[in-house]
Amino acid sequence: MAADDRDDEYEGGPDRLAESLADLDETLAEQRATALRAGLADYELDDEDAALLVGVELGEDGIEYLPALPVVAIVGRPNVGKSALVNRILGRREAVVEDTPGVTRDRVTYKAEWMDRRYTIVDTGGWEPDARGIDKSVAAQAEIAIDLCDVVLFVVDAMVGATSTDEQVVKLLRKSGKPVFLVANKIDDARHEPEAAPLWNLGLGEPHPVSAIHGRGVADLLDEVMKVLPTVSAVAKQEIGGPRRVAILGRPNVGKSSLLNKAAGEERVVVNELAGTTRDPVDEIVDVGGKLWRFVDTAGIRRRVHLQQGADFYASLRTSAALEKAEVAVVVLDVSEPISEQDVRIIDLVLESGRALVLAYNKWDLLNTPHYEDIERRRYLEREIEQDLAHVAWAPRVNISARTGRHLEKLVPALETALDSWDKRIPTGKFNAFLSELVAEHPHPLRGGKQPRILFGTQASTRPPTFVLFTTGFLDPGYRRFIQRRLREIWGFEGTPIVVNMRVREKRQR
Repeated sequence: MAADDRDDEYEGGPDRLAESLADLDETLAEQRATALRAGLADYELDDEDAALLVGVELGEDGIEYLPALPVVAIVGRPNVGKSALVNRILGRREAVVEDTPGVTRDRVTYKAEWMDRRYTIVDTGGWEPDARGIDKSVAAQAEIAIDLCDVVLFVVDAMVGATSTDEQVVKLLRKSGKPVFLVANKIDDARHEPEAAPLWNLGLGEPHPVSAIHGRGVADLLDEVMKVLPTVSAVAKQEIGGPRRVAILGRPNVGKSSLLNKAAGEERVVVNELAGTTRDPVDEIVDVGGKLWRFVDTAGIRRRVHLQQGADFYASLRTSAALEKAEVAVVVLDVSEPISEQDVRIIDLVLESGRALVLAYNKWDLLNTPHYEDIERRRYLEREIEQDLAHVAWAPRVNISARTGRHLEKLVPALETALDSWDKRIPTGKFNAFLSELVAEHPHPLRGGKQPRILFGTQASTRPPTFVLFTTGFLDPGYRRFIQRRLREIWGFEGTPIVVNMRVREKRQR
């Protein structure tokens, strides 16, 4: 029997539950909850149960305005070790590193600290003159990073020496007028230090010999950088602690980067028809609908992580990490193509993480024509949504075009609705009144001659809303789904997963 069919046995009859709860006096509800809670004294409870029943009061998060941190940009031609140097400075494997040129493509920012001084470090893609295609977009992002930083670290492969491309980068840096530190990378030991001497000819002053892989010389380099790095950035925007974090997820090439660029009002990330353009999560504070948000563009998830290799493998890990740091996920779906198993898997990844969810159906402008093919595709799309996405029917849906910006402003109410639901807390009295009415209308069916009872319920936490039921026996999964559906019918919870956990407790032995 299918899960949906099993759920049907709990339905039926006129339902006046919503009206009963609306009319219920809050004081009466709290009194009823207190009585039920007192009844738990007859059951075996552990320390964790006692802590849960105390309850937690949540404070409101205000927006904190902070001075803009100084910015250090790392630039250079492809495959000289820029991302490896970023990882060494951060002290963790954050940036995607692989022994092939062109792994990093966007401007990727990280928060770093040295000698009790916090600053922002920007990793960039390799800069090349006369680049074409996607390489041209990558080079443009590196040039923007130079304009928007306070200090530049120019990385050169000392074992190769200065190339014509390096000399072109020097011209670009001279025009910027920014303080530049020449970093001679891949000097792994003292025997190789003479290899850095020819780099004096670039005219940028003394080369700083380092080994990004082994960490040799990096501390001395940072000491020198701190001497010229300002306390407050002269170019960066004021950093704001309050904007909600929005992760943009989806399969490769569905329009995630285009969505971020349109929201930011600039070419913030590289966009190309080549699938898998984005490798590192890229975040940007954007103003959409008159409100600030921190959008995080992520790498497209192609397939299961354990089947991926190289840069794609690490990009998927960072996408998962970005989702864990986010509060709400916007899953972008390409309406011009059938909903795939991979789309469903990405949505399930959001559900497993417990984040709020908004579904953005992109490229809607392609279906906004009276052609027969477009009418047919719209009809099939609705059928696919009903069949494949029925388990997230509660998620707000927005039809957009990231390329043209059509209906982008509709993302804001969808995001706000999802986040409000994610933060929602139901008073204990109201929740127990809801459970009492629910059980009276639709009691749990007998299983093996026994009928489990719900003794007491409480909302243990928000983000996502998590409810704990103290019961005398195991509740069927279908009955728990039924409780979740009724919670949505009465209190909405649009855009957030709901977790219903059980604690089966036995009576104390007298």
